[in-house]
Amino acid sequence: MLATSRISYERGQLDESMLPIDPLAQFRSWLEEARAGGVAEPNAMTLATVAADGKPSARIVLLRGFDERGLRFFTNFESRKAQELAARPEVALTFYWPPLERQVRVEGSATPLSEAESDAYFASRPRGHRIGAWASRQSAVVPDRAILDAQVELCERAFAGRDVDRPPYWGGYRIVPSRFEFWQGRPNRMHDRLCYRREDAAWRIERLSP
Repeated sequence: MLATSRISYERGQLDESMLPIDPLAQFRSWLEEARAGGVAEPNAMTLATVAADGKPSARIVLLRGFDERGLRFFTNFESRKAQELAARPEVALTFYWPPLERQVRVEGSATPLSEAESDAYFASRPRGHRIGAWASRQSAVVPDRAILDAQVELCERAFAGRDVDRPPYWGGYRIVPSRFEFWQGRPNRMHDRLCYRREDAAWRIERLSP
């Protein structure tokens, strides 16, 4: 049996008067504070998807940028997550930053990025990462590690002396948000939960009970 948590959550508070009109401005502020606060990979986020048969799945991916159009991440289009996105584009994201006692939840819909955007990001990756994108058929079953290592060696020889182009089955998605929730831990589990909900072209801010 797990011991009862003794964490008191006393690092901060979140009030309606503190929030900007745009949730992305609030998200940017918290992400920068998480980075400055020494959080390891503050851009790590849980991505939850739903398969065509209604079964959910979740995994950690890395946020690779965001702007007023949405939040971006990249993956193999043959992976399980991509297959689920093709069936149902609705997703949920969770960022958790324990040192700051904060959590951000995002809900929205995923759409593929343009080839130009995917090409630009792929070109910025270290060469070894680009080789790995060719070597791995993400989510496919493999007999053992030796097969993966052999695929990497094969791809390294194939691209020896030249640039590594983006595989046609690899690229990015943009998540267009319809909801943000900002959670700040508070004493006695009376946490602050403030939600932005999209209504037409504007955002409505609501406080949720902890």
